[in-house]
Amino acid sequence: MAIGIVHELPGATKEDYERIAQELVGRQLESLSDWPVEGVLCHIAGPYDGGWRVVDVWESEEAFRSFGEKLVPALQAAGVDAPAPQPFPVHNFVNQ
Repeated sequence: MAIGIVHELPGATKEDYERIAQELVGRQLESLSDWPVEGVLCHIAGPYDGGWRVVDVWESEEAFRSFGEKLVPALQAAGVDAPAPQPFPVHNFVNQ
């Protein structure tokens, strides 16, 4: 079952997000095939008042956990303190 994940990074900026991407894959994330693990279905990132928000949809909780093993060290290397992600079950996912 698909799972949605919301990451809210208080105080983070576009530059922080780009540093995290650099740590993850060595460049900007431009395609779902850029992810260091398989299973991401959708990725959205942008600012909110006071920080940076990322919303992903993953094909399964296991796929997200695999990504988490890559993400946590990338966050640490980029110097970004991130609260625990907010998962939610996906009821409906529509794309092209």
